[in-house]
Amino acid sequence: MSRPRATFNVPTDISSALVLDTIPRIMYPEARKDTTMEEMLHDYRVRDVYRWLENPDSAETVRFVNAQNQISKPFLEKCEDWEGINTKLTNLWNYPKYGCPMHEGNYYYYFKNTGLQNQSVLMQQETLNGPEVEFFDPNSLAADGTTALTQKSFSEDGSFMAYGLSESGSDWNKVRIRRAKERTDFPEILEKVKFSNLSWTKDNKGFFYGRYPDQDGKTDGSETQQNENQKLYYHRVGESQAQDTMVVEFTENPSWRMQSEVSDCGKYLILSISHTVRDNMLYYADLEPGQEITEKLKVKPIVDKFEADYDYITNEDSKMYFLTNKGAPNYRVVVIDFENPAEENWQTVIPEHEKDVLEWAKCVDQDKLVVCYNRDVKNVLQSCELKTGKLIGQFGLDIGSIIAISGDKKYSEIFYSFSSFLTPGIIYQYDFAKPVEKPKIIRETSLNLDGFSRDNYSVEQVFYKSKDDTNIPMFIIQKKRDDVVPRPCLLYGYGGFNHSLMPSFGITGLMFMDTFDGVLAYPNLRGGGEYGIEWHNGGRLLNKQNVFDDFQEAAEYLTANNYTTKDQLAIQGASNGGLLVGACINQRPDLFGAAVAQVGVMDMLRFHKFTIGHAWCSDYGSPEERQHFAYLYKYSPLHNVQIPLNPTQEYPSTLILTADHDDRVSPLHSLKFAAALQEAVRHSEYQNNPILLRVYTKAGHGGGKPTKMRINEVTDIITFFRKTLKVDCVNL
Repeated sequence: MSRPRATFNVPTDISSALVLDTIPRIMYPEARKDTTMEEMLHDYRVRDVYRWLENPDSAETVRFVNAQNQISKPFLEKCEDWEGINTKLTNLWNYPKYGCPMHEGNYYYYFKNTGLQNQSVLMQQETLNGPEVEFFDPNSLAADGTTALTQKSFSEDGSFMAYGLSESGSDWNKVRIRRAKERTDFPEILEKVKFSNLSWTKDNKGFFYGRYPDQDGKTDGSETQQNENQKLYYHRVGESQAQDTMVVEFTENPSWRMQSEVSDCGKYLILSISHTVRDNMLYYADLEPGQEITEKLKVKPIVDKFEADYDYITNEDSKMYFLTNKGAPNYRVVVIDFENPAEENWQTVIPEHEKDVLEWAKCVDQDKLVVCYNRDVKNVLQSCELKTGKLIGQFGLDIGSIIAISGDKKYSEIFYSFSSFLTPGIIYQYDFAKPVEKPKIIRETSLNLDGFSRDNYSVEQVFYKSKDDTNIPMFIIQKKRDDVVPRPCLLYGYGGFNHSLMPSFGITGLMFMDTFDGVLAYPNLRGGGEYGIEWHNGGRLLNKQNVFDDFQEAAEYLTANNYTTKDQLAIQGASNGGLLVGACINQRPDLFGAAVAQVGVMDMLRFHKFTIGHAWCSDYGSPEERQHFAYLYKYSPLHNVQIPLNPTQEYPSTLILTADHDDRVSPLHSLKFAAALQEAVRHSEYQNNPILLRVYTKAGHGGGKPTKMRINEVTDIITFFRKTLKVDCVNL
């Protein structure tokens, strides 16, 4: 297959860019301040003058959004470089992309994108070397590519695939079923599905799924109602949703959510029950082979407290293997016998490592575990005996991460995909039935771009001191050079929800480095999972300020060590990372030249009242509790906006991005924050940097976003950096 090539031109010397482009002072729309919206919360008098922006459907909110876009769109798109950046980015994006093959029944499947397709296509093969056919193409469902395939689950024999579709980026899914052989769908459509997996019974007759009850108003992702009262249903193939059997509900606990898993033996339904985004309880129900599921199941508790994580791996009869951090901050693998489930009877198969974090374990080839560790923010892949945990193999990896793996207990082969900062993807195949053979590369993605070579870049990991002397790791990527001179730098952070920011490839980063001869910096902030649950605990609840301190100290390190300067330093974060950016520009506006906050959580006093926000209380704390409220109030971006009273208090150039169908972090957070920021700087003689809000349409939190939209969003971000950072070359 021929690959389109993009040309990296010789950098243009634009000495005029050594001085920031002069940006005319922006006249911001005046958002109405409702001074009557005031309430006493835990003895705090809180004014919420922009609460009216919480209603996405009001004419006033629509006018506010339109007025903001009428400023931000021309600012970005009428820049003389927007088209050039968009063209270069489109060329850079235009390379074939592949997913890991998956063995399901009589076929292999994998995702493929020829380069610029809005959505990747699910392909089908009878053998790995045989001809490929399109099994499912989401691009045929919407001309603009805004309908995405978000989940899939094959029946035990591989004859059916249940799959979920999302529209306009919403978390809501519509579930359908496709025949593997005929590549046609059954007529039924399952609706009101959200935060649910699809778990088939072993007789291939149906699957379990979670759905929410009907609610007033819309359910298209643009609404803000809380998601509560999820129930578990069983669906039989070929029947309408109205005939589904409700099998499990917890009416007294409306915030509980369920993930179901039919055990490998088919005799148990295992329920993972959560009410936040960490710690789950374990329940199970017996499944009788050959017996129809026509009534509620009797569920029995195994773990009935929210105090640790438990992930099902496999089972041998009644002995269940789980990955858990119960009594093991860095995680271990335990066996729980459902016939004798008391904790004192649990057996440890793979003990907790003293330093490395056990990220996941997968059972393959009947009696083996493939396990993945995080060792100083680099993945390590191993294989072990299932029954003893004894190490039997190591898979050699460079500095990087495993971004996907496929395999099954009934098959001896596995496939895994590796990525790093400068490697888009390498897919390996390994067969445990042929232990003398090494893993072989079956696909290696190449950018195939003129002038690009990984050998021309350096990747270093440094450790810097945070405010409390904690060592924080950070990767720094840049072109190799003999001298050390400050360069434009993009500092990206997250720091939350036990999520590890691992080395992986990103087009935005490569575009930034090549266009501005820039530097990328990725600090692994506390609140993440890089060093186990203790690292997570160090950046959540009443320790959340540590995350902001870690990020600010990363900026200090980069400027102190001559990687960059304040006027060349941009920060970026999304979702919880958007909160990070919002808090840091309030606390230390003097550190940064530009900031991009994407789909951020900005109102920390009311986040729990919208969609799935109540689940985040495990990281942020509950505003309903006085101690947590007081702590949240001190850093909530919306409530800590300041009027710049001197040059050091000037906010950096700030771009706030959100989308109208984001039902994970409702756009109301970004709207209220932008209104407050613009009002604070409106009359300040010290504020010249722009504060912009860009609201995208027919888009959500980020998942399933079509390629065209992703390219345009990154174009907006790179253009914003071009206009607001101090750069001395622009390579287009």
